[in-house]
Amino acid sequence: MNPDILINPNLAYLLLVTGFVLGMSAVLTPGTGILEIGALIAFVLAGWELIYLPINWWALVILILGVFPFLVAVRLSKKIYFLVISIAALVIGSVFLFDAPGWQPAVNPWLALIVSTLVVIFMWIATTKSIQASLLEPSHDLASLIGQEGEARTEIATEGSIYINGELWSACSDQPLAVGTRVRVLDRQGLILTVEAIEPPQELSNP
Repeated sequence: MNPDILINPNLAYLLLVTGFVLGMSAVLTPGTGILEIGALIAFVLAGWELIYLPINWWALVILILGVFPFLVAVRLSKKIYFLVISIAALVIGSVFLFDAPGWQPAVNPWLALIVSTLVVIFMWIATTKSIQASLLEPSHDLASLIGQEGEARTEIATEGSIYINGELWSACSDQPLAVGTRVRVLDRQGLILTVEAIEPPQELSNP
């Protein structure tokens, strides 16, 4: 097969958008590892395409800068208008990323329209639901979680997930903890629990 057949703006566009969607989904649901790996694979394949395709650097800058308002919307301000800015940057930056004569996008307009619409709908629903959930008043006393014991469901360092009292919680630890480690809750910052190992930490598996 001629490798030049695989060098296509439409394919590169799909890989790039897939990487961004998976990466942003990983921000919304940290600790699983699957979304992060998927995003990395998509970005590596997209990067290989970008080596051989002419790029509008201004569009690449817009695409990269669009990540920051998304992080602000999810992690800090919880303001919807930051999400609007991020979605607009993703759509504009990805559609016009590849150089073409005039202001015509190199990506097929129908493909760009369909994919951008689906991305906007997905990001809007997923992110607004995440923001709304983070703003809800807890239905039970979160302070009672301190001192409770549970189990690490993912590897835990700066972030991860634990299972406690029949629920999954985001958690962090001062030292890396392996999947299955029994943990005790030391503190709570918002909806993130700080934990320590009850038993000696298991060795983390090598990637």
